[in-house]
Amino acid sequence: MTDIAIPYGAYWSTPFVRWQGSLAHLHSLKFAAHVTRSVLDQRGIDPAVFDFGVLGTTVPQRSAFYGLPWLMAEAGAGQVAGPTISQACATGARILQAAAAEVGAGDAGVALAVAADRVSNGPHLYYPAPHGPGGTGEHEDWVLDNFEKDPYAGVAMVQTAENVAAEAGIDTARQNELTLLRYEQYQEARANDSAFLRRFMTLPFTVPDARFKRTQAELEGDEGIFPTTAEGLAKLKPVLPGGTVTFGGQTHPADGNAGIVVTTPDRARELSSEPYIDIRIRGFGQARVKPAFMPAAPVPAARRALEAAGVDIGQIAAIKTHNPFIVNDLYLAQQLGIDPQGFNRFGCSLVWGHPQGPTGLRSVIELIEELVMRGGGLGLFTGCAAGDSAMAVVIDVKDARS
Repeated sequence: MTDIAIPYGAYWSTPFVRWQGSLAHLHSLKFAAHVTRSVLDQRGIDPAVFDFGVLGTTVPQRSAFYGLPWLMAEAGAGQVAGPTISQACATGARILQAAAAEVGAGDAGVALAVAADRVSNGPHLYYPAPHGPGGTGEHEDWVLDNFEKDPYAGVAMVQTAENVAAEAGIDTARQNELTLLRYEQYQEARANDSAFLRRFMTLPFTVPDARFKRTQAELEGDEGIFPTTAEGLAKLKPVLPGGTVTFGGQTHPADGNAGIVVTTPDRARELSSEPYIDIRIRGFGQARVKPAFMPAAPVPAARRALEAAGVDIGQIAAIKTHNPFIVNDLYLAQQLGIDPQGFNRFGCSLVWGHPQGPTGLRSVIELIEELVMRGGGLGLFTGCAAGDSAMAVVIDVKDARS
């Protein structure tokens, strides 16, 4: 897959905000359309160039039935149709693959992949059951109930981390050590007035009111990240009795959105802010492991993406992961024979939070920028998802100046 390109700079992410924070009042799809329209204008990209779009979202919002066509029309690209995809935490990588496949098949010239979720204020759903006692139906809290239990594996997500930690011999001390490093890596992204984040994020970020008429707040970056120290982590007890995973070694739910333009190499040069930077999508991988072992899934997904790209792990210059548990990174490093301290530079979802759909997309954006800062190279993103699954993608960046 060497003929699928991403124009340099034609991607973005909002700050990620811990749930019930400064973005909790915004309809996730209307907010994503608002941001998309604004960023396209900033980047000088005419919405008329798009002939395909794909929306990734995992938490229902009012009128989300209309999905991608609604979002694109609100963003100024009313000529665009396309699917709405929900694949839990793998949604970001999946919509990137969907856009790449459409362009690769020649069915689209310029595609836009947008991911948006608001985990805050998740919907409470009622399912009619006419044959139930007295016609009484069933109900669920979309967010909380699905955090609590996988209907197939029968366990909460934190139990899947404990299962992998036990099988791989990963104790709390090792988790705390790497967790602290991940927070330190994120501080590099915040250095020099958040110089790294400003490469793809508009800061300060203006938060609109629910009607998108007035400014409600301004954000200087991601919101709701707790200061983390070795002493603080050591004081935390495991979430489950007899376990190893503390609240310090897992991510937090969040709100936000992100977008990436996918196109052909020729169009990418036209739309790029730096035409001498060439960004290609080299391959994707998907995997599923045995029940209740979700943090193990990024390993086979990564191997399949590397195989699809025709490269091996030794050729990879930078790695980003979606790591809802720090166990993910320790297991990945163990299985691939790499240093867990050598990846996730500038931070990761463990630190800046997990709005679900947009998480992987932001990770890929950060991976691209890290590779550009290196002067080019191959990058790998891999991350787990509900259902003991995962997706991965290999990105290739070349800089003509290097």
